[in-house]
Amino acid sequence: MASSSLPLALTSGDPSGIGPEIAVAAWRQREAAGVPPFYLLACPKLIAARARAVGVDVAIVETDPAGAAQAFAEALPVVPLTAPFIDTPGQTDTANAAGIIEAIDRAVADTFEGRAAAVVTCPIAKKPLYDAGFRFPGHTEYLAHLATERTGVDTTPVMMLAGPELRAVPVTIHIALAEVPKALTTEAIVETARITARDLSARFGISRPRIAVSGLNPHAGEGGAMGHEDERIIRPAIAALKAEGIDAFGPLPADTMFHARARAGYDAAICMYHDQALIPAKALAFDETVNVTLGLPFVRTSPDHGTAFDISGKGIARPDSLIAALKLARLLADGEAKAS
Repeated sequence: MASSSLPLALTSGDPSGIGPEIAVAAWRQREAAGVPPFYLLACPKLIAARARAVGVDVAIVETDPAGAAQAFAEALPVVPLTAPFIDTPGQTDTANAAGIIEAIDRAVADTFEGRAAAVVTCPIAKKPLYDAGFRFPGHTEYLAHLATERTGVDTTPVMMLAGPELRAVPVTIHIALAEVPKALTTEAIVETARITARDLSARFGISRPRIAVSGLNPHAGEGGAMGHEDERIIRPAIAALKAEGIDAFGPLPADTMFHARARAGYDAAICMYHDQALIPAKALAFDETVNVTLGLPFVRTSPDHGTAFDISGKGIARPDSLIAALKLARLLADGEAKAS
């Protein structure tokens, strides 16, 4: 079956969060928002109960991936999980960990084995997974592990926040801010930027990506007056990227990188730590920005927000970022994403 005719595999994320209800909302907006066919890996009874709890009428059909695309027009296709879910909106439960991981595992397997075109993931909460024995920092690292298991090739995942006005990539991700200077290396910056440039070309259709590289310290260190990492670690990385023929430049002061005129000069911003990348991306377009994992042998996207336990089950969660993630996954899987 051609990739363009395969549905997307959507994981339910942490069922105590807003994943179930934004999945339902995305399906309900399928015609108005142009949502491509997907199936939800979840507990059908929980999805039906959550829909009722938020006052939504939704038709659900239990199916396998092969039947999802045909069913999608009339009902939300749900592929049942083996592990049970505890339905406690807003309250995490380690008993849900097995189902959360099963959904991810099966979505990746379906994509590798030709049952799904791409993986789209609803948000997970890390602490209840850690409490249940999960040993990976987050979604991104676990997906890379699954890819390596499947292919036998070491996989370096790169997290990109892709919105209509900015693509931002952090070099270091889920570590404490105090650990960033110790974790930051020239090699890590080069590898992150190299993967970003490669996937922007191969998947986003940008023939020669322009890569802006931020500094770590205020004013990009101001020649060593505010720290030495910018000159000692970041500048050599940019030189190495240029030597490879990648159009990289910097280090740039982060406080002047993200206004409209600056953004017009590059296709992606490589940032040194999590919030340096995610704050501008989410501030510019919170509801339209998508988390894309680069460097994988399959397409994976996700909403740019978390589980939102505080509003789970209240019927006020917006599906905009999930809809954007589904639509971008479809374009990337079909090789139709265009430079914006």
